[in-house]
Amino acid sequence: MNIKIDNFGENLLNRPTGREAFLMVKAYIFKDITPSEEIILDFDDIKVMTPSWLDEFITGIRAEFNNKIKYINTDNPSVSASLRTVLI
Repeated sequence: MNIKIDNFGENLLNRPTGREAFLMVKAYIFKDITPSEEIILDFDDIKVMTPSWLDEFITGIRAEFNNKIKYINTDNPSVSASLRTVLI
């Protein structure tokens, strides 16, 4: 399952919007996901991302689903720094 993160905006800045994005994905996109299905988070076209937004989003996914998560299009310095911070 491929999730285009830019569907939540190009500038992802705070915990409340990260939590809101996770709850939307949980309710509408992941409602029929199987445990064996890989989750692909696509960061293409993201301009700015903070670790706090990403922490809310990814922590929610990890807590609710045991699926493998793959990260693509992470070359943006803001995205790669946020990923390093959250995934450590």
